[in-house]
Amino acid sequence: QVQLVESGGDLVQPGGSLTLSCVASGIDLSRHDVEWHRRAPGKKREFLAQINDIEGSLFYVDSVKGRFTISRDKAKNAVYLQMNNLQPEDTAVYYCYAVTVTVAGRMDYWGRGTLVNVSS
Repeated sequence: QVQLVESGGDLVQPGGSLTLSCVASGIDLSRHDVEWHRRAPGKKREFLAQINDIEGSLFYVDSVKGRFTISRDKAKNAVYLQMNNLQPEDTAVYYCYAVTVTVAGRMDYWGRGTLVNVSS
C-alpha cells in the first residue's frame, strides 16, 4: 500500500558525490516530515537530516552539515539527499523516513535502504 523506495547508492571514491532519492507511493510525501538516516555495518542507526512538512525548514547533524543537502520535489512525490565530499566514514546503508502527526496519532514509514560505499 505505502512504499518508500530509496535509490542512488553506489561505490564512490573519497571526495566524490552522490544524490540519493526517496520516492513515495500511497502517501502524499509533501504532508510529511521526511528524514534521512544511515546505518553502518554492525552499528546502530544514525539520524542525518530532516525537512519539515509545512515550513520546509532543514536540519542536519554536525557530521554532514555543509556537505549534505536535503530537498523536496512535490511534483515527483520525492525527497533527495545530495551528498558531497564523501568520506569513508560515510559508508552505510541510507534510509528515508516519513512521518506525519495527527490528532489520532502518528503515522510513519521506512524505506528499505540504499547502500553507499566510499572507498579507494
